[in-house]
Amino acid sequence: MKILQILPCMAYGDAIGNNVIALYKKISKMGYKTGIFAEKIDSRLPLGLVQYVSELPVLSKEDVIMYHLSIGSKLNYQVSGLVGRLVIVYHNITPPDFYKKYNREIYEACLDGIRGREYLADKAEYCLADSKYNKADLMKVGYTCKIDVLPVLIPLKKYEKPPSRKILKKYLNDEFINILFVGRVVPNKKHEDVISIFYQYYTKCNPRSRLFIVGSYEGMEKYFQRLIRYVEQLGLSNVYFTGHLKFDEILAYYKIADAFICMSEHEGFCVPLIEAMYFDIPILAYDSCAIADTLGGSGFLTNTKNPLLNAFALNRILTDKQLKNTILENEQNRLNDFKSNIVERKFEEYLEQFLEDI
Repeated sequence: MKILQILPCMAYGDAIGNNVIALYKKISKMGYKTGIFAEKIDSRLPLGLVQYVSELPVLSKEDVIMYHLSIGSKLNYQVSGLVGRLVIVYHNITPPDFYKKYNREIYEACLDGIRGREYLADKAEYCLADSKYNKADLMKVGYTCKIDVLPVLIPLKKYEKPPSRKILKKYLNDEFINILFVGRVVPNKKHEDVISIFYQYYTKCNPRSRLFIVGSYEGMEKYFQRLIRYVEQLGLSNVYFTGHLKFDEILAYYKIADAFICMSEHEGFCVPLIEAMYFDIPILAYDSCAIADTLGGSGFLTNTKNPLLNAFALNRILTDKQLKNTILENEQNRLNDFKSNIVERKFEEYLEQFLEDI
């Protein structure tokens, strides 16, 4: 029996790609024949790790196809025609309207992803969802098969690698407060709201502060330019867009951060929240989509987009030692739920149960 993972695009270093690789390693350790197959393969990935879908081996009805659903693709309509048992790993699909003004191609891909999600509703034998929010999303569009919640499998040990010394030397221990958000520069993540909070914090609470926005804006140049204009209109000279970074540079920005702000309005899971927990950074996050699921009672969850109120909340988090320590303690407790051995054990239980249910 083979357990194969299939996805439209296998990217280098993104949350879905990292999750696929982590699951691949776990499935191999469990003793099953496995492999990763994609329509598009990032050239930076190790040679041979991922094969093209056209190279799929001959399948039998006992084989398991784990299909990662997150975007529009012809695979959404083809995968149910493969021989074998279909399992959908659902990472959610960004509502297309977020992209309509900025990138027509991505808008259409998300629109097609939603159609594909509905098409597959009666074809999956079993589903794994990253969060309770994602599970509810599938049920809302008519999925009636068993759906279990399995967090993204994050190999936390990789964060033990040395951070960029250059960035540490430049920004660490200079008596500035460093505010951080990590994530692709895309409209659903609402970077403008993070900037608004920072502006209020900087002008009303602490002028010795900086905001770092870490993430690629490739394909979202129109949105990025809008953000740049907004920063200029506010007269801020201490907001830094890093663009795409090497891994050691990302680690360095986490190392120097005093607080992490997330105002995103659509996330199926949000791995950077876990990364902020790992680096012991207090989190201020807007209560939307899967954010509360991922935080699991930790961090500081806000239900308002009022930038002044959130700026004062941020200031309180940074100046009230008891509050900050409570937030950090809760984050460390929550982080335990995402340790690799915990998530791997849960995956193994789910998979073995599924294989028994014939």
